Amino acid sequence: MKRPRVEGRAGRFLLALGLAVVIAAVVTLGLAGYWRLIGGGPMSVHGWIAMGLGVLGTVGLAGLLMSLAFRSDREGWDDRVDNRLDPGRDDRPEDDDTLY
Repeated sequence: MKRPRVEGRAGRFLLALGLAVVIAAVVTLGLAGYWRLIGGGPMSVHGWIAMGLGVLGTVGLAGLLMSLAFRSDREGWDDRVDNRLDPGRDDRPEDDDTLY
């Protein structure tokens, strides 16, 4: 069997996204089956829609926050923060005996 060729950044992203969606769907259906096995009631269509929107919103928010963290690290946004008033910062001279 020939291995599918995935070229470029977008192709790898779509492959990873598709794999994540398949894994999430299998896990969700497995948990729903387990729920029914232990005596839980069936979930209505509205419940499935709400759960799907909740999962998509959570994954989207996590992806957005991670992309912002990577961009901040890459562009040095955290290096420009002024921490002079941070109470945990100890950058006073060693011979200074004044209390802050």
